[in-house]
Amino acid sequence: MILDESLTAYVETHTTAETKLLQKINRQTHANVLKPRMLSGHLQGRLLAMLSHMIQPKAILEIGTFTGYSAICLAEGLQKDGKLYTIDINEELEEQVRSYFAESGIENNVEYYIGNALTIVPELKATFDLVFIDADKINYATYYDLVFDKVRPGGYIIADNVLWSGKVVEQTHKKVDVDTQAILDYNKKVQQDSRVENILLPIRDGLLVARKL
Repeated sequence: MILDESLTAYVETHTTAETKLLQKINRQTHANVLKPRMLSGHLQGRLLAMLSHMIQPKAILEIGTFTGYSAICLAEGLQKDGKLYTIDINEELEEQVRSYFAESGIENNVEYYIGNALTIVPELKATFDLVFIDADKINYATYYDLVFDKVRPGGYIIADNVLWSGKVVEQTHKKVDVDTQAILDYNKKVQQDSRVENILLPIRDGLLVARKL
């Protein structure tokens, strides 16, 4: 977390509450799943939902489903006959995630893939209004390149964890670890890409929002 606990609590108190289903996913993820911090959570989830409502996407691509929290938030803004494509490599969570999608009522609007996004994304034929990248950091730049031509002009690419718990600005004599370097490279790549305009939002662990020109 970038904010301390008291400020985070204040911010969340002044943010629309999670639905009962999202509260359940939040609780069950923290109780039963390894690395629960990977969950988007209340504040970020409400932001993703609001951005999706603003964009009103026909097609969304999510790379990194985890337990389905962010997918359900993103789907809130989908057009009535829209589709959310979401990819995750962890097949052990599939049954649980599908049950959440069913409970949320979005199962008919979701294409859920289990496998390697590096091979799945090139096979997707859709044109996306919104892409959310929240998977292995080492491949962020590759995911960006894979999705870019599939995003319509005016569409958005959002990447999570771009502050990487503050490691992106830590001064140290030690060699930078590979994940931190991957995030640094991704942020630089987007910043230098003349095909987009972008803003880095210091929300939770950082969201880099890029709009394709």
